[in-house]
Amino acid sequence: MKQLYDIIIVGAGPAGLAAAHAAAPSGSSICIIDDNPLAGGQIWRGGPAGQRDGRAREMWQAITVASNVRIMPSTRVLYSPAPGELLVQDDETAHVLRYQHLILATGARELLLPFPGWTLPGVTGAGGLQALAKGGYPVEGKRVVVAGSGPLLLAVADTLKSRGARVVAIVEQAPLSALARFAFGLFATPSKLAQALQLGRRLRAVSYRHGAFIRAAHGDGRLQRIELHDGEQIECDFLACGYGLLPNTELARSLGCAVTTSGAPQQAAVQVDEWQRTSVTSIYCAGEGTGIGGVDLALAEGRIAGLHACGQAPATGSSPSRPASVAASAAERARWKRFAARLARAFELRQDVKQLCEPDTIVCRCEDVAHGELKEHTSWRAAKLHTRCGMGPCQGRICGAATAQLYGWQPDTVRTPISPARAGSIIATEEETSI
Repeated sequence: MKQLYDIIIVGAGPAGLAAAHAAAPSGSSICIIDDNPLAGGQIWRGGPAGQRDGRAREMWQAITVASNVRIMPSTRVLYSPAPGELLVQDDETAHVLRYQHLILATGARELLLPFPGWTLPGVTGAGGLQALAKGGYPVEGKRVVVAGSGPLLLAVADTLKSRGARVVAIVEQAPLSALARFAFGLFATPSKLAQALQLGRRLRAVSYRHGAFIRAAHGDGRLQRIELHDGEQIECDFLACGYGLLPNTELARSLGCAVTTSGAPQQAAVQVDEWQRTSVTSIYCAGEGTGIGGVDLALAEGRIAGLHACGQAPATGSSPSRPASVAASAAERARWKRFAARLARAFELRQDVKQLCEPDTIVCRCEDVAHGELKEHTSWRAAKLHTRCGMGPCQGRICGAATAQLYGWQPDTVRTPISPARAGSIIATEEETSI
């Protein structure tokens, strides 16, 4: 029998946990699905219970003792077999879950831009190396360059340094003028200003290069040194390079939810209204899927989605035992959206970092498709048909974003299943549906 829930939440990061925390007191039956073994997402990786952020600990405590909340870790959504249903797969089996309301809190991923040598062992995404280090990957004593753009670079450098890595340089592509304007704007968000000052103190001994970027990575079989835009070379064991974050919209798009189409293609995000409702009835979206804004914006959006989905909005008043009112959450959302807009302006990518590929630079790593092959085509679809770009295991999640930056292409379809699936999962579901 297909299990029916009042609310299914996909994603157990800050937005998903905030939605569950807000909805749980209503008594609604809630299921949280996450593909990681521990909740928390990238922000609270390692589990909410062990975080310094008290909000994570408080929400997790309330959620885990709520009898009406089910948590399904290490579980991936494959696709929707029918309206109001999700096929999910864990390590052992597959299930079809039914819902009255669905909240998508699928987060974001890193934007990785190709450059000569970026496929060398030792070159990783900035957030990728941070996640590995948090998971116990040994970086002690290793020389690391952290490069790309955005405040994430500082957080990554701080994490690596705390685990014994020798962070030899932070390379930020944004110019000093943009960074100065952004820093001045932090006075409007004292909590972010305090975080920046703390990071600055802990990283004061690390060389910080602004208005700079990686031109190439060099090494014999693995990374040995990187070359900056001005020709300077720095020896290192790891290069953690990321150019910001991109909303994960694949599941929302596969369900028919509208996404933004204005502006740069790589910034496509799920469209929502004031209650975080998407264009599809009964489906909500909260957090980075609606646009990159950070943990505080994700928490506000998650609370609003959770309260509305369980029928508790608009709420009035607040207390330590229940989530903040919709009005308060809406004010928080507006505040952090303004912060997100300042962030986007300050760290807008310069054209130089989009023009580093040589003809033999690999763009699609899964299918070994080089820039020289791709630049002959005029669209994502044409490139897929002629080169298999985007048809490998990552299903275009890496090269799709890169080609949007390099060539202005927009992926026009979402291939299901959304995540790698066992054949048995799909066969069993089809047999269950046909009975």
